[in-house]
Amino acid sequence: MKGVMRFGKKGKLSPRYTVPYRISKRVGSVAYELELPQELAVVYPEEIPVQILDRQVRKLRTKEVASFKVLWRNQFVEEATWEADEDMKKRYPHLFESGEIPDQGTNSLLSTL
Repeated sequence: MKGVMRFGKKGKLSPRYTVPYRISKRVGSVAYELELPQELAVVYPEEIPVQILDRQVRKLRTKEVASFKVLWRNQFVEEATWEADEDMKKRYPHLFESGEIPDQGTNSLLSTL
């Protein structure tokens, strides 16, 4: 078959089997904490926000919705995500304690809290 590309047994999309790991505790209704071997110790189960890069306010029909562009640990700036204002302030209040939040649409941090 000329011109047809197929996935072989090697490659990142190939199916893999890893040994089953012992469950150390149940974290949520469908989430578990596992006992991982040393070679997988660098895998961190939770994303941690490092910095707020930008702020925007979108106008809807009856209200305005504020959101922050958040840089997460172990990710590049291009992978930053937009998160809801209230959700970020509840989950990560330490990011707002310094009084530095970015001015809307400037990608710079200004002390205006």
